[in-house]
Amino acid sequence: MPLDDLIREALAIEAEAARQAGALGFMARSLVQASLPHKKPKGVEFTRTNGTFTLSMWAPSKVGLPYGSIPRMLMAWLTTEAVRTKERHLTLGDTLSSFMRSLDMVPTGGRWGTITRLREQSRRLFTTSISCFYEDEHRQSEVGFRVADKHTLWWEPKDPEQTSLFDSFVVLSETFFKEVIASPVPVDMRALKALKKSPLSIDIYCWLTYRMSYLKEPIEIPWPALQLQFGADYATAGQGPRDFKRAFLRELRKVRAVYGHAKVEDGKDGLLLKPGRPHISAKTR
Repeated sequence: MPLDDLIREALAIEAEAARQAGALGFMARSLVQASLPHKKPKGVEFTRTNGTFTLSMWAPSKVGLPYGSIPRMLMAWLTTEAVRTKERHLTLGDTLSSFMRSLDMVPTGGRWGTITRLREQSRRLFTTSISCFYEDEHRQSEVGFRVADKHTLWWEPKDPEQTSLFDSFVVLSETFFKEVIASPVPVDMRALKALKKSPLSIDIYCWLTYRMSYLKEPIEIPWPALQLQFGADYATAGQGPRDFKRAFLRELRKVRAVYGHAKVEDGKDGLLLKPGRPHISAKTR
């Protein structure tokens, strides 16, 4: 989305609270602290680190890992529905087009169309195993889970408007469900949709609104640490810290267009965060 359009979207977001607009959403905290791959990984293992927190993912070799914006939008939808319904069994609707509209996607066919990409990324996300590992000088702990225990998609790709005899559904794993219910990160779904062209923008937005919710004093986060958290794949692509910093600041400008009061700037050796309002108040939970 062009920057001018992002700014217009930001004015609408600022003008009306997310709850009043029916746009209050949530993201799983573990996937805010360390994010999914941005581009298609070469293998079926993936790791990202944020300080004492490490996120590792493994996928079946015939399926592969989820990547890009679609699984991020799926995660936001799943987390939001789990928080709203307090249920593990989530119904995705009886038509493909209606579900895609909830993700702000227009159904298109073909090998590279949105229908094919959504089905592929859904399968990748629901079959991936995730490990969250915490370690500091005093303790270490790990929890492993899959996002879903079961999923069934009855959609008709050739006719996205066709109503199926049975609803498509996802049953979240109990571990993942408990995690998102206990500590979801509130987000504005309009912001996610405005930033959906860039998975890095989505990651930065979710992380900033989470960090601002508990930041009490200024902190400068070194660029190498941010690269481990947001852009570990830059190293494997033959790009270095300067390339990552350039890409991060470019996407940060888009994020600030929809999250204007975020107090963040390029510091001496890293990204400087200053206490300010989160984009969504914790009181909206």
